Amino acid sequence: MREDFLHYIWKYKKFIITGLKTVSGEAITIKNVGEHNFNSGPDFFNAQIQIGDQLWAGNVELHVKSSDWFLHNHEKDDAYKNVILHVVWEHDTEVFAKNNLPIATLQLKDVVDFNLINSYKKLFLNDSRWINCENSFSSIDDFTFNNWKERLYFERIEQKTSVIEDLLKTSKNDWEAVLFKMLVKNFGLKVNGEAFFSLANSIDFSLIRKLQNSTNLLEALLFGQAGLLEEDIENSYYINLVKDYAFLKSKYTLSNINVLPVQFFRLRPPNFPTIRLSQMASLYNLHGNLFSKIIETNVINDFYELLKVETSSFWKSHYTFNKESKTIKKSVSKSFIDLLLINTIIPIKFCYAKHKGININEDIVSLISSIASEKNSIISAYNKLKPVSKTALDSQALIHLKTNYCNTNLCLKCAIGNAFLNNKLLNQKT
Repeated sequence: MREDFLHYIWKYKKFIITGLKTVSGEAITIKNVGEHNFNSGPDFFNAQIQIGDQLWAGNVELHVKSSDWFLHNHEKDDAYKNVILHVVWEHDTEVFAKNNLPIATLQLKDVVDFNLINSYKKLFLNDSRWINCENSFSSIDDFTFNNWKERLYFERIEQKTSVIEDLLKTSKNDWEAVLFKMLVKNFGLKVNGEAFFSLANSIDFSLIRKLQNSTNLLEALLFGQAGLLEEDIENSYYINLVKDYAFLKSKYTLSNINVLPVQFFRLRPPNFPTIRLSQMASLYNLHGNLFSKIIETNVINDFYELLKVETSSFWKSHYTFNKESKTIKKSVSKSFIDLLLINTIIPIKFCYAKHKGININEDIVSLISSIASEKNSIISAYNKLKPVSKTALDSQALIHLKTNYCNTNLCLKCAIGNAFLNNKLLNQKT
């Protein structure tokens, strides 16, 4: 038995509420279970409970056993002096208030439906499953899942915006600067994301604005700050980049001492940092006021047009500075733009609307739903249980579900877990 399950039982009154009595035989009538407290102190505040002939207003504390009161040292803590009811699964000892009178205690194990306990055991008491409800996941109805996944998605996007909020503070609310840093980070993908982010943080965005009309200078700045111009390579393009970066470094007092090294290992050539940084330079050379354009754009195909950029001419026949390759145009793909939308652009649009006091949730849902589902091990595992991920909204919601609910056993706060406990999901395998 877990204490959070007792919270669930009490909060949603999942017990027989008529004819309740304290362990000493006094009648209990619950007027209000109180407000669930997720911080320190009693578990529920401002409850209203009639015990015998007296109506009490105060706090409720829950434990698996009455003796846990002493195990947690509540008898020494004034925060618990206003507890009007001690709710326990099993009463094993008397608990006294400061005035030496026993605190009224309700024992739950005799008033909770056996089916609920059975469902609880099926949900939690099996460590070998990928997720607790995997045997019942296929039985989830579309209404329950569709409503829950939208909430999960917005929980995830709120998490993503926390990084944006921090960047806004350090950039004095310069949205263009924040967009630049987030885009650079995501151009680095997983392997070079943090290195690219450190690179972006080493550059004041005012310099990007000054150099925006020159792809060569933007490339020199990005390659130089990334530490990619420190070899002795004999080609005119590289030599000019080194000269341009030396000029920029001297004029603007640049330093890349805190920039993490970029990686080529384990990357497909189209994702080499050289290619991605050149594309980044082209993007900012092509679009002034990119943030404004992104805010004004809402249709997926318009984003594909807006963000469709390619490398400068040198990189059409190279992946690295010192080795020539077959000539091919190296543009960002639609799938790469999808990742930028999922991880950078949509969170920024959401965060900006929130700052302006505008609700664009429907537009966000429409945009994320127009992107195909991501493919990874988490999505594949859910789809084996039931094919539920068709769009990026689905996949983002499922990633959030696995990471923040399934992995941490928060089934009692999950709509699917609640449906299972309420016997709405029936499966003969459980």
